[in-house]
Amino acid sequence: MTLRPVGPEHAEGLWTLINDPETARLTGSHGAVDRAAIALWCRTRADQDDRLDLAICAADDDAYLGEVVLNDLDVHNLSCNLRIALSGPQVYGRGYGGEAIRLVLDHAFTTTDLHRVELEVFTFNERAAHVYRRAGFVEEGVRRDALRWEGHWHDAVVMSVLAPDWLAARV
Repeated sequence: MTLRPVGPEHAEGLWTLINDPETARLTGSHGAVDRAAIALWCRTRADQDDRLDLAICAADDDAYLGEVVLNDLDVHNLSCNLRIALSGPQVYGRGYGGEAIRLVLDHAFTTTDLHRVELEVFTFNERAAHVYRRAGFVEEGVRRDALRWEGHWHDAVVMSVLAPDWLAARV
């Protein structure tokens, strides 16, 4: 697996990711986006200096497997959000997410001044919560009824990892 800056060559893969029903449910993504908007999004990622959008690509053929993103940068508090999405059930459970998260955290905590990386995970996504805990994220709280999906309410768990904890654990 390789991480690459998102560019125009990833638009078709992102289109597939966004239109996978299971990925939409796991990420709580509502609404539709057209191909032109996705192509524009992919073309403009390199122009953003307050976020890092990376494509997760297969090592053997460079196929698009998903994305991992550091966004919502808070320069005053040296923190940001992490977001990850894989391209559907054919990619789940193969270790790509955990590896991508570890690589991004290594970058965040060894090459930048970031102190805190946070995320949210819906309570029905135990597989992702397990991966986050293994990567060093700690549960901080719950946003009750944060997602309404197909008429049902779901909580979101807030998790974070701090640079000193992550760096100490990797030694």
